[in-house]
Amino acid sequence: MGRLLKKKTTTKKRRKTDDPSSPTAENGGGAAATPADVKKRPQSAPSKKAAPGKENFIGKSIRFLREVKAELKKVTWPSKKQTIGSTAMVIIVVMVISFFLGLVDMALSGIISTVLQWGG
Repeated sequence: MGRLLKKKTTTKKRRKTDDPSSPTAENGGGAAATPADVKKRPQSAPSKKAAPGKENFIGKSIRFLREVKAELKKVTWPSKKQTIGSTAMVIIVVMVISFFLGLVDMALSGIISTVLQWGG
């Protein structure tokens, strides 16, 4: 199969109201913009990048474990009595089904062996 091509991301066009030198800007018409009039985007502090992927993997793992801990606190755990009762019920149902399937297997084996002896 062919490769899937990624769409190229297009750069968003700046609106005229964002341009400080435009006559429609909020700086009083066509007057030149002063540094106080221009809104600056907050710049993030340069971060130390260790080995690529290592920090990201460790950070994701720690976040995952924290989320697991939070989810386990939300679980309603069964009491000891409920756990024993459920376990006993599962064991009984498994025994009944296995007994039933054993009987069906023996019956079908007997029917097949009778058909094969009768036909041959």
